[in-house]
Amino acid sequence: MHGVYPGSFDPITKGHLDIIRRAAGLCQQLTIGIGRNSRKAGLFSEAERIGFIEEGLADLENVEVRVFSGLIVDFAHELGAEVLVRGLRNGGDFEFEMALAVTNRSLVHGIETLFLVASPEYAFVSSSLIKEIVRHGGDATRYVSAAVQAGLRQKLANS
Repeated sequence: MHGVYPGSFDPITKGHLDIIRRAAGLCQQLTIGIGRNSRKAGLFSEAERIGFIEEGLADLENVEVRVFSGLIVDFAHELGAEVLVRGLRNGGDFEFEMALAVTNRSLVHGIETLFLVASPEYAFVSSSLIKEIVRHGGDATRYVSAAVQAGLRQKLANS
């Protein structure tokens, strides 16, 4: 089975990495899809995000990182993937992700969504929360790698 785990990963968190590792154990091939969103300026460049992700997953041979534009179902279809991987932190995530899953399945027949529930230690972690911790001088290495925290400190130093 080929899975695609899409997101902005701005930045990649240990919660994301946990979902990726678990999905990589279920999928023969897993593609991490960094979505381009022209309406949303990212804090990190695509190259920086790819670097952080590849650094965190260097030991996984069945995982690749790619950037995509457009609909995730089109990207998955181009790759020959059968499954979209999505992480769920709470009930709000479920409602949102359920609507996406139904829509995606109606757009491209044969694309299923695999929901993985966040591990308890990451169930409340979001990129926004991490940015706030670092912006105010806190230590977020419990939730992101040291390299990501250093990158955040540099990017958020003047905000």
